[in-house]
Amino acid sequence: MLSGTTPSRGHRPAPTRAWLVLCAMSLLQFFIAVDVTVVNVALPTIGADLGVHGHTLTWVVVGYTITGGGLLMLGGRLGDLLGHRRTLLVGTTLFGAASLLAGLAPTFPVLVTARLLQGAGEAVALPAAMATIVLLFPEGPQRSRALGVWAAVASCGLVLGFVLSGVITAHLGWRWTFLMSVPFILAVIGAALLLVPADRSASLERGRLDLPGAALLTACPLLFVYAVVAAGESTTSPWTILAALAGAAAAAAGFVRIEARSPHPLVPPSFLADRVRVRANLTTMLLSGALSTSFLLFTFYLQDRLDMGPLGAGLTMLPLAAALIAASVLVPRLLGRWGAPVCVLAGLASTGGAMAVIALVAHLGGGAAWLLPGMLLIAAGMAFGLVGLQYVAVSGTTDADAGIASGVQRAADQLGGATGVAVYLGLGFAPSLHPWDPFLIASALAVTGLIAGAVIIGRSAALGKADQQAT
Repeated sequence: MLSGTTPSRGHRPAPTRAWLVLCAMSLLQFFIAVDVTVVNVALPTIGADLGVHGHTLTWVVVGYTITGGGLLMLGGRLGDLLGHRRTLLVGTTLFGAASLLAGLAPTFPVLVTARLLQGAGEAVALPAAMATIVLLFPEGPQRSRALGVWAAVASCGLVLGFVLSGVITAHLGWRWTFLMSVPFILAVIGAALLLVPADRSASLERGRLDLPGAALLTACPLLFVYAVVAAGESTTSPWTILAALAGAAAAAAGFVRIEARSPHPLVPPSFLADRVRVRANLTTMLLSGALSTSFLLFTFYLQDRLDMGPLGAGLTMLPLAAALIAASVLVPRLLGRWGAPVCVLAGLASTGGAMAVIALVAHLGGGAAWLLPGMLLIAAGMAFGLVGLQYVAVSGTTDADAGIASGVQRAADQLGGATGVAVYLGLGFAPSLHPWDPFLIASALAVTGLIAGAVIIGRSAALGKADQQAT
């Protein structure tokens, strides 16, 4: 049994209203996902406009991704304590305001600050949005379909971010990569006010939020990713890298110590006691690391090896988005028929096959069309793997813990993706570390992580059966 609790059986909106809420939450998810990738193609233009060059520009991407991922569990806890509707409105408003600030930023420090605030807004809004979906749709086919739509929208947002970045930067300027989301965020706020059920009275008390734990959870991956990225720069002092790694280790140790002693830890012990859920989140980190790496490998190959422009490279990836939409229709049906663990294993295998295609095409020097099988496999990996993992990670949740379960799952997804990119690409594209093809090394590292994920989720399935037999 995945959890000893049962879902809340409180008032549920009419089906039409629930699906309207899903549409609004998916719109929010789409633009948050777009913001992860939309700046990648625009980075050189941003650097030229604001007078910044080299690895410093990576903070426009890393600052947003890791700040959001590190604070997601705090955001999930806020939703459980304050109410999901309240938290959704606060986080969405912060994200929209930060998007406006980023688009109007006069200097690079202001832009980075805006990106950090965007990440904080995402961390507050997304767990509340996902928890709202989980609580509106009962376990079974309805929730499977809803989570399928949610995951497909997020994946399409990541892919379309590349396309939108090329188009917007070429025709409107890089600032509009941030400004374009503002009117849609306003629409989400209006929909939430009209459609999302009102919260119960807030139960927040001083000391019930683990702010030190949230700060350390954010600092640890930020320092680690900085160290990995800096290691690939020949101008970075080794002492700087070692100091960053030591800081990351100290933050990790401090987080464990604080969580063990806190009366209100960021992740309650009861949540960690669910071994199946914990293993689902570990597998999510490994799968997301490989998926995020594949996006950049596609982009690097198309632009660096095949000399495509940003717009051409983005358009070449459209089949991936189309395949994701098709897979989102198929996966919910198979999820009920096969079960979540089998779907997850299918997703891991598909993603591993895609990494093999990328490595082979890079080795043989094939054209863009040769990458199409890899793109289709990545679509299957996202659809089967992430939807199945989301379903396991939030199964058995109630009003009291839906937010933290959603926050942990989103944090695993985002931190896993950011860390995977830093490690796989940082080691793969560091010529001082090895003489081999960077695409081969990065792909091999990602496949290794996927194999570990398959072992973990396979063990998860065995634990789930054992729990069922025990009860």
